[in-house]
Amino acid sequence: MSLTDKAIARIRRMIQEGELAPGSKLPPEQQLAAELGLSRNLMREAVKSLVVARVLEIRRGDGTYVTSLAPGLLLEGLGGAVELLQGDTVLELTEVRRLFEPVATALAATRITDEDLAEVERHLAAMRDARDDVELLTRHDAAFHRAVIRATGNETLATLLEHISGRTLRARVWRGLADADAAGRTIAEHEAILDALVARDPNLAQAAALMHVNTTERWLREHLAEGEEIPAATRPQPDPLRT
Repeated sequence: MSLTDKAIARIRRMIQEGELAPGSKLPPEQQLAAELGLSRNLMREAVKSLVVARVLEIRRGDGTYVTSLAPGLLLEGLGGAVELLQGDTVLELTEVRRLFEPVATALAATRITDEDLAEVERHLAAMRDARDDVELLTRHDAAFHRAVIRATGNETLATLLEHISGRTLRARVWRGLADADAAGRTIAEHEAILDALVARDPNLAQAAALMHVNTTERWLREHLAEGEEIPAATRPQPDPLRT
């Protein structure tokens, strides 16, 4: 480990052991460097790295603070890593989604509120209206799943699936462009998921979600086997549907 890595590890250990709680202010740079036996330059580099990792935040004119350490904050970098995956690793990503999303949908069926259901239904209705607009349909597709997973009340699970689905979101767009009947099948699969959620039936919800993810995975495997490539990542555009 480099000296900077050791400094990062020491600060992280202080947080893990409760010496620095979420939202707490770090001692002044010179004091903390002295306590850890580090130079101020090393301490500064360590703090910069932890700011990038969203563990610390610098408040101009006030000092350096530990962030909330919320899952949505700490796992933010996962989405950027996922966007760099290429080739067969996209299939690995879809396999991970297949392991998580059906179980998460089953959990949502046991916790979903009437308000949550209304949001899911709204995005499904929008998908039906947008069946001839692949990009808009896909955005509502992502929003549909986001609303379902958010109904679990598990922020860590919701954050993980949000980032895992980033790459498969583009795959669904590609699938829609290449297969004229994809929109109809996609909407039918989402209707099955909604019906299971309305019934508050976790087993049915898990089965419906698994069927949906399997459809995407099977399509990807068939096209990659034929030598086709998943389109390269494009610059992310603001999503007006994200809430």
